[in-house]
Amino acid sequence: MVDGGQWKPVVGMLVISFAFAIVNLLLKKMVDHGTNNMVIATYRLSSSAIFLAPIAYCWERKSRPKLTASIFCHLFFGAFVGLTLTQYLFLLGLEYISVTFSCAFINTVPVNTFILALLFRVEKVSMSSKAGRAKVLGTFICMGGSILLILYKGIPLTNSRSEATTADILNIGDTMISGKKKQNWVAGSILSFAGCFMWSAWFLVQAKISKIYPCQYSSTAIMSFFGAIQSGVLSSILKRKFSMWILKSKLEIIGVLNAGIIGSGLCYVGMSWCIKQRGPLFTSAFTPFIQIFAAMFDFSILHEQIYLGSVLGSILVILGLYILLWGKSTEETVDCGEKQAQLTDEEENHDTEAQISETNSKSNP
Repeated sequence: MVDGGQWKPVVGMLVISFAFAIVNLLLKKMVDHGTNNMVIATYRLSSSAIFLAPIAYCWERKSRPKLTASIFCHLFFGAFVGLTLTQYLFLLGLEYISVTFSCAFINTVPVNTFILALLFRVEKVSMSSKAGRAKVLGTFICMGGSILLILYKGIPLTNSRSEATTADILNIGDTMISGKKKQNWVAGSILSFAGCFMWSAWFLVQAKISKIYPCQYSSTAIMSFFGAIQSGVLSSILKRKFSMWILKSKLEIIGVLNAGIIGSGLCYVGMSWCIKQRGPLFTSAFTPFIQIFAAMFDFSILHEQIYLGSVLGSILVILGLYILLWGKSTEETVDCGEKQAQLTDEEENHDTEAQISETNSKSNP
């Protein structure tokens, strides 16, 4: 009989992917409405820090290590790479492309992380093994899909309203939001890819942070606090206009709170739990579901066109991702088997040595 507990991480990751798609949908409407992207990031990270701070205090106050200068610098740098720059680039790219298309680049995060891990010698590849060749093949297929997404738009596959005459309208409360789309396929693609690449770099930084400061709630709350300050300073440098900080519509308030509490708060906590239960490979494998849910919202609510290039590129990206994950999983299984065999051999050798020693002690009283 199948243990019901085995399905909890599966259901959890599906819910998280659905929540991330909703977060990106609302962020897209806010960007189209004209809300400054760094203002969105600042309020999002501020609400995340406020939400996580009491949880971190209650759950980790007894186990939390002292915040040294080294830990402080790691958290500050992690916030700058994984929160400030990631959100700035991703939201800037979202001004030019659809939610579905931007989510396609999120699928490259595990592959980008693998490439960076190779460059910094955190990860190794053996071309003599089937798993090693699969990891390299998956990486090349995924990168090829990313290039196709950037360079090839293709023909529209849906019969949505014409881009030239369409004003997408979403009614939330008493506010009617109409967005005039900026279409710059290549620029939006490069910015989205750059944002996902910075997120990939954050995983390596976070791996170091988790070793020196193993308190996920506290570290996330502190990084959200640092990220809010960094985003606020960056937005003030780029555009000095006080009125941009005023959230005037229900859409902006709901979008910011949803992105902060759900997107940067509960979803990250949920992913951490799934990683603890089933590992990072299992969690990464659900990344494409964000794009699938986003495509459903994109087509049904935002009435965005779906193009041949985005479909073909997404297929290649997802195919490459799963080939890479299969190679990584196979390699870990082999390594685990080898370690288990090594431990068994050591135990047998130890038992043999103990028997020989006992025999010698009996023969030489």
